[in-house]
Amino acid sequence: MSPISSLSVLDAIARADGIEVKRQEALLKTGALQTAILTSENFSIIATDEKGIIQLFNVGAERMLGYMAAEVVNKINPSDIHDPQEVMARAQALSLELATPITPGFEALAFKASRGIEDIYELTYICKDGSRFPAIVSITALRDDFGTVIGYLLIGTDNSVRKQVEIALNEAMAVAEKANLAKSDFLSSMSHELRTPLSAILGFAQLIESGTPQPTPSQKRSVDQILQAGWYLLDLINEILDLALIESGKLSLSLEPVLLAEVMRECETMIESQADKRGISVAFPEFGSPRFVSADRTRLKQVLINLLSNAIKYNTEHGKVTVTCVDTPSGHIRICVKDTGEGLTEEKIDQLFQPFNRLGQQANTEQGTGIGLVMTKRLVELMGGVIGVESMVGKGSMFWIEMNITTEQKLPADPLNLAHGFQTQVPADPHARTLLYVEDNPANLMLVEDLIARRPDLRLLSARDGLSGIAIAKASLPDFILMDINLPGISGITAMKILSEDPLTKHIPVVALSANAMPRDIEKGLEAGFFRYLTKPIKINEFMETLDLVLKLAKAKADPVPIKEAIL
Repeated sequence: MSPISSLSVLDAIARADGIEVKRQEALLKTGALQTAILTSENFSIIATDEKGIIQLFNVGAERMLGYMAAEVVNKINPSDIHDPQEVMARAQALSLELATPITPGFEALAFKASRGIEDIYELTYICKDGSRFPAIVSITALRDDFGTVIGYLLIGTDNSVRKQVEIALNEAMAVAEKANLAKSDFLSSMSHELRTPLSAILGFAQLIESGTPQPTPSQKRSVDQILQAGWYLLDLINEILDLALIESGKLSLSLEPVLLAEVMRECETMIESQADKRGISVAFPEFGSPRFVSADRTRLKQVLINLLSNAIKYNTEHGKVTVTCVDTPSGHIRICVKDTGEGLTEEKIDQLFQPFNRLGQQANTEQGTGIGLVMTKRLVELMGGVIGVESMVGKGSMFWIEMNITTEQKLPADPLNLAHGFQTQVPADPHARTLLYVEDNPANLMLVEDLIARRPDLRLLSARDGLSGIAIAKASLPDFILMDINLPGISGITAMKILSEDPLTKHIPVVALSANAMPRDIEKGLEAGFFRYLTKPIKINEFMETLDLVLKLAKAKADPVPIKEAIL
């Protein structure tokens, strides 16, 4: 053999020896890993044969369950150390899921694994001493080289800590929910308590303002100050309550396709007077084709009115407000409200959406709560939109909102829309109609008495509690009823339901007049069956228009004229 051949053989032997060494090292390492796994105390490893009898019970299983391996190997199956009711429930759930009868026991635990699906489930382990703890168990089928199931491997971990955290979290959520409910009830109650005295202040101030003889110039200035401060306080109450509802997640929105042109026309009508007083011109867009956005109609209008009011209030004298609508590349529509005011610095823009921050306008003659823009932002976001602002000092500001466009069209407006009934006054009736007012607050009763005194077509009856109101209604059969909600004895809602269930009085329309003015209070009242729900403080025009509407309905019942014609 040549020297070269001898070296080649030696190299081959050396390489073979090296490979063998590495293989041995790999086997040792694998063995060490397997030993580490099997002797780990952090999780249980249980292996069974194909019948479910335990063949392997590692150190972790011994530590967790309190059994020694010799006590369970070849003697029991894993279902014997699980909560039997949970095993039964699992078998029933699998039976329903797969439409196949599943026998409770190990078969229920191993069913999915036997079909090649690794299964992970939560069950309660029962220890040797009878104690229990929640566990997460993973079960896998073990197969031979021919694919035949020869056993099952169950790896379990103690789930006690996570369960304790879940329980603590659920308890905390329950406490928070209870606190939210208490907060909501407190806000509703506080709203009522604040509105009740404010109702008297604003109501009588309006009576003085519009009474005969007319107030003197000095009295008129005083009344104007009372009304201005009163309505401002009412706005503040409303906005604080609205903001609290949003923050607590209690504000409900009804998203639907809203026709932008209609909302714009309504907003134009509502801000026209405010703009005229300041000499501000307001330009609204023209729509070539119907454009619908997904929004809550009332809240969208609230958002736009707030932006328009701010654009008018903080504009220059005889300035301009321009409203535009443009499509965005992302498939939204951007509604922009641009003014010619003083504009905002970057610092002020950063502070815009902070509650009660009026950006130094406190000394301004224009009143404001500092909550409007915060409310606007929250409402826009709740409707799935975004809000932004662009401004330049000395040039003006542009606030914009982007809303989701929808192609779905609204159903045609109901031809019986009762709003049309507010447009004309009912002629004086020679035979006065009867109104029953159920109210326990003397100031509120006096205010309504003074209002009804201006109506020769009405005569007023009154009751101080719900039971008396029911008795008077059955005895006198008034044409309609005004009902307070918070009454001594029984509530106004209960009284209304009693009247609606009596054949003698069920035809009488009942109008709620209450200081419970939270949105959920109004919804609850209308769902209960009130014909209308008016809130205190009384707005005299709205109150009189509601009386007109109910009078029309009462007249329609007496005359052979279709109700539809009477209303329209």
